[in-house]
Amino acid sequence: MIEATQSKKAPINMRVLPEQKALISKAADLLNMDRTTFILNVVCREAEEVLLNQRFFHLNDTDFQAFEQALTAPIPSPEKLQQLLSERPVWQADIDAENGQTQQTV
Repeated sequence: MIEATQSKKAPINMRVLPEQKALISKAADLLNMDRTTFILNVVCREAEEVLLNQRFFHLNDTDFQAFEQALTAPIPSPEKLQQLLSERPVWQADIDAENGQTQQTV
């Protein structure tokens, strides 16, 4: 993510409906942020998601071969992967704790 301490030189201007401005302001206030900071955080997070979720990309022949090798290579440590897959997900543990359930291994 881009550091907030960098000098800001590129303006972004937009026009919104009054209802949209009120909604954005309310959400920003809830998080104790100014509207600009809130908008930048949300927009940058969404932009990163869009870029990370791309499923179609172009590679030259050399890069494609390296990519294909990485996909087909054996897993370096299948024991660690098996251990990771056997652990209860953090989000499930949080839900269990809220419901008064004890943590169990999947």
